[in-house]
Amino acid sequence: MFQPRPCGCKGQRTCLVCEKDMVGQETACWVTPREKECAYVYCPECDLAWPGWDTKQWKCHPNHQGEGIPFPGVKIIQDFISEEEERDLMNSIDEVPWDLSQSGRRKQNYGPKCNFKKRRVKADTFSGYPAFTKYLQERFNSVDVLQGFQTVEQCSLEYSPERGASIDPHVDDCWIWGERIPTVSLLIDSTLTLRKFSGPETKYNLIDRKSYPSVVGVNGNVRGDEEIRREFEKIHEETDNDQESENSQDKHASTSLATGFVEPSLVRIPMPQRSLLVLYGPPRYDWEHGILREDIPSRRVCITYRELTPTYLPCGPKADIGETILQAGKVFWDHHRHYSLDREVGAKA
Repeated sequence: MFQPRPCGCKGQRTCLVCEKDMVGQETACWVTPREKECAYVYCPECDLAWPGWDTKQWKCHPNHQGEGIPFPGVKIIQDFISEEEERDLMNSIDEVPWDLSQSGRRKQNYGPKCNFKKRRVKADTFSGYPAFTKYLQERFNSVDVLQGFQTVEQCSLEYSPERGASIDPHVDDCWIWGERIPTVSLLIDSTLTLRKFSGPETKYNLIDRKSYPSVVGVNGNVRGDEEIRREFEKIHEETDNDQESENSQDKHASTSLATGFVEPSLVRIPMPQRSLLVLYGPPRYDWEHGILREDIPSRRVCITYRELTPTYLPCGPKADIGETILQAGKVFWDHHRHYSLDREVGAKA
């Protein structure tokens, strides 16, 4: 059951390809009709979430309907790359071999190998990233909430409607992947659907959040190394004294929404074509995120980046392991040489 099928799916994950052989086993949508009725749509123009389901409705800004509510922890930069940059980027991406992934996706993954259950990381096969993506990482420096971001994983994902591509709701692992998650969206507008997480802290290694400080403060400012180091000392003091900190959530900028209304259970985040979306704080840790089949009308490609938790940064207790990963992440190589593409072109000629 847990061995990958020819389509790339395994376990309960399915796509349209393998579902053809699953007679009578319809894949249920993880969003109920009732949740759709009570959903909110985030508007990148006013940084508020408004009642509704259709993500395109944010484009009516400022003429929203209903009452908007704050939803901190989301940053959307429209036109993060130009149309020409998008064309060049896609041409290069499609020159690189794709690997099959689950739920109808294909992927190109660059980063250390992680075993999230056993909490082990191996960086010996991590050799860096294709040079045609270097300018994207460099451009992160112009984004306030990404100051000091050091990429340690870069993953290109392809979503195809022909394969029924989607991604189930999840929280990115919290043992090694850090707080900020930037994503560049290509080819089409799409939507990230967030669902309030109510499971145990052991899932997604969420409990690890208590062992390190947040990188982004409640005010949205990125904390410096010295401030993070001081927060580490406080956490270690509490651990040494075997005390439970009632304010532990404050360390992680787990900002709740403003009082006076009922927090929604579903929030839809637009991902415009050529935009950059950054999740941090509450949406990163307190909400599962996923992409529905219905939000993939045609081919979509995205590039998602991850950083290390403070535990593996120079200010953390496992800085030696982190340093190996960080050094590998500073390397950029020519994808034609790396994949011997020039040789293939010459052979065909």
